[in-house]
Amino acid sequence: MTSRRFIGALTAIAAVTIPASAAVAAPADGPLLWYQFDETSGTVVADASGHGHDGTLIGGTWLNDGSQASPSAGDGLELDGVDDYVDLPDDLLAGLDAITVTAEVYIEPEQAGPYFIYGLGNSSGDWGNGYLFTTGNGYRTSISTCHWTCEQNASSGQNLARGTWNHLAYTLEGGTAVLYLNGQEVARNEAVTITPGDIGAGTTTANYLGRSLYSGDRYFNGRFADFRIYDGALSGAEIGEQAAHISAEKAAEDAAALDLGDTSAVTADLDLPSRGANGSQITWASSDPEVIGTDGTVTRPAMDAADATVTLTATVILGSVQEQRDFTATVLAEYDDKEAVALDAAAVSIPDLDDVRSAINLPTQGANGSTITWKSDNREVIANDGIVHRDAPGGETYTVKLKATVQRGGEKQKLTFIATVPPLPAPADYTGYFFTYFTGEGTPTGEQVYGALSNGDDPLSFTEVNDAKPILTSDQGEQGVRDPFLIRSPEGDRFYLIATDLKINGNGDWNRAQRHGSLSIMVWQSDDLVNWSEGRLVEVSPENAGATWAPEAYWDPEQNAYVVYWASPLFTTDDHSEGFYHRMMYATTRDFVHFSEAQVWVDQGYSTIDSTMIESDGVYYRFTKDERSNSASTPCGKFILAETATSLAADAEWQFLADCIGSGAISAGEGPLVFKSNTEDKWYLFIDEFGGRGYVPFETTDLASGEWTPVADYDLPSSPRHGTVLPITADEYERIQKAW
Repeated sequence: MTSRRFIGALTAIAAVTIPASAAVAAPADGPLLWYQFDETSGTVVADASGHGHDGTLIGGTWLNDGSQASPSAGDGLELDGVDDYVDLPDDLLAGLDAITVTAEVYIEPEQAGPYFIYGLGNSSGDWGNGYLFTTGNGYRTSISTCHWTCEQNASSGQNLARGTWNHLAYTLEGGTAVLYLNGQEVARNEAVTITPGDIGAGTTTANYLGRSLYSGDRYFNGRFADFRIYDGALSGAEIGEQAAHISAEKAAEDAAALDLGDTSAVTADLDLPSRGANGSQITWASSDPEVIGTDGTVTRPAMDAADATVTLTATVILGSVQEQRDFTATVLAEYDDKEAVALDAAAVSIPDLDDVRSAINLPTQGANGSTITWKSDNREVIANDGIVHRDAPGGETYTVKLKATVQRGGEKQKLTFIATVPPLPAPADYTGYFFTYFTGEGTPTGEQVYGALSNGDDPLSFTEVNDAKPILTSDQGEQGVRDPFLIRSPEGDRFYLIATDLKINGNGDWNRAQRHGSLSIMVWQSDDLVNWSEGRLVEVSPENAGATWAPEAYWDPEQNAYVVYWASPLFTTDDHSEGFYHRMMYATTRDFVHFSEAQVWVDQGYSTIDSTMIESDGVYYRFTKDERSNSASTPCGKFILAETATSLAADAEWQFLADCIGSGAISAGEGPLVFKSNTEDKWYLFIDEFGGRGYVPFETTDLASGEWTPVADYDLPSSPRHGTVLPITADEYERIQKAW
């Protein structure tokens, strides 16, 4: 059954206002069945088609008595998602070679899945056995003459928005199935070999609204305002006419949602959206395309010219409906050298100058074309390129003056910064481990940072700290974090914790999370593992990315910088519909504030995620999840791949070491974490058996062999998900123990 189950849908506004009922004349032959849901009581759902196909309401609540906060033209029928549904007459599909099914529905944000919006067919035992159904996770309609293995789909690949009304339509005729959303075609399948009349040879006894034909599925949680079945396929224009009242609302929403930011002083290209959140197409016109093109390209007036004012007109198109909205943009003339230098000088910043512990970022180029050169008055401590050399433990704390010259043309401006550089910490052995992780999306607080301390120096036995409550929480961005990764600076006395900006609890929308998720990572900083900075979101992914998942970092002594890597799907279309698979991305930073431009690090042509690394004897070992389905042709799908390299440069050559790591010991694996024992030449690889036992430890005494043995005896925290195990000193262990 897993191949027919999907997760998630968009959570939208909670206020419910039903759209005006579609007062559209049906084709001459009319619908075969038409429920208008205008009853106020009773269990009969009247058929307005004249064919006598009344339905029977099981449970449910009529909302047409004016009791709702915002009634309009009747509020339809509400089903509770527990046991409410409408039982339709038998044999509705008998003799049909073609069909149209339309519905106006409102899905509650709390809808559980998998679920059917409607299902027409038969059940056998706990399974469907021939049917036509529509689901919103991801939005698709399927026809089958057996169960899920026979399904022939028209699938949009995206989830239906929740908390808002949608008009759904499906047509099938001559082997071509077309799926519509709010009057707009969203999917087509021209190779359908089943007709509606083939289902049960015309006999169908399980025809439902709000109930699946699979007993393990969930009931529909939401409202119906209209439902129709036609003998024949309506045209796209007829579907658009029927959906026009909803399309108008959706187009207006998309127009109102357009936001170009501050356009009062434009100096760079504008992002002009080509698609709205409701699926509308958006086109642009410009009153002066030589200044702002219809693709958002900005050409600023010359230095001695006046600023330019441009009107941009957005046309939002959804089905047969169009909405327009104007924006006024003022494009500033090119800055002269004095203005450019002043702006670039004002933008120079160096974090943590009062306590410099590692290499610092000294920018060499300003955003407005200035060059920036640096001079240190003590290059043995801070070199002109930002490399830092601290004194020996117990040695001197240095004060260093850094002078920057910002210059463009004949204009220049000088800046002075004072840096304080303490001596290195005294060396100390590692005598324990600190485990940071999240616990999953099953609870409201599961997507935050949790911690556990090893029991003594045992890498396989941990106890939760802080009474098993989060030690760090995020109320920024998505307001949740996953995959926390903890790294120690090369000097040993500064720590960074970076994490995925994502929260699935309360919405379940994995589709949105991967297509329109965060472009940022969450960053915390600490000097003692107990006192942490305020979290900050830092955007690292390119604009065409759909997500920024499982960021990790590794210090590269060759670049004197951290290599930061994460998984992102990179899309080739503005609406993020094409190019959907995860690549591993790569950037560098010295301070987790300023990052280099992201570039693709790993592109296998299919999704790979969750890379983690460790170095031993000059060799880097990288472990990555193969996201392909596990099958006869891809037997290592959903398991771990190992590779090696001798450099962390972006273009370094990585060599295959092993694949299928975990196969035979776990059912599937992701979120690998790797660390070395404090006491012996042994390494541990924890792999998350998602959907199963959670983290399962593996061990090896030979990294180069690629062979890992599952550990039989271990005692991990309750429900740890993708995280980090960091070796720590006795002082650090005691500090954490006292704090939490």
